[in-house]
Amino acid sequence: MLEGKDLACVRGERTLFSHLDFTLNEGELLLVQGANGSGKTSLLRMVCGLLTPEFGEILWRGEEIGAARATYHAEMAYFGHAPAVKEDLSASENLDFSCRLAGIPVDSDEVKGALGHLGLGHCLNLPTKSLSQGQRRRVALARLMLVKAKLWILDEPLTALDQAALQLVQTLIGEHLRQGGMAMMTTHQPVMITGIAPKTLPLTL
Repeated sequence: MLEGKDLACVRGERTLFSHLDFTLNEGELLLVQGANGSGKTSLLRMVCGLLTPEFGEILWRGEEIGAARATYHAEMAYFGHAPAVKEDLSASENLDFSCRLAGIPVDSDEVKGALGHLGLGHCLNLPTKSLSQGQRRRVALARLMLVKAKLWILDEPLTALDQAALQLVQTLIGEHLRQGGMAMMTTHQPVMITGIAPKTLPLTL
């Protein structure tokens, strides 16, 4: 369903990777692995349509993602390094705002349920600036439950999480995959999701 063909990434005069191929189907998790500077984030940005490959193409349902921009972006959700939350808004206000901005209105019960699912039920009305770094990341991750995207692109989603939160987030990813979703992610943390055997895509310098 998602396919990369003969991809190359060049930054400045340096080739980060070339002749890279991958496929990702329903129910699958693809772990992009490699040392810092190997192009992991660049690859995810390519898949999101934020960076153009030097060579090659990325296909969604057999169509190049640039040509299928509207339908592709409606089915894809991106979680980047920064949690992308507004500090002066509460956790629930952040989710309501980001979903409405994406054209996906949600009600208060849905927002409460998503935050509660990630162990933030007690933080609903707290300003985000009063939350820890890990809690802020969970607020941003809770948005994934509300946008109902088929494909999740996750750049280091497990960073700054304590052990309990690590398990919550991995459970969330597992639930998404078992419901027919797909995920492509980078992480320096070991990934253990019950019933899921991740595919790996190594990038070497």
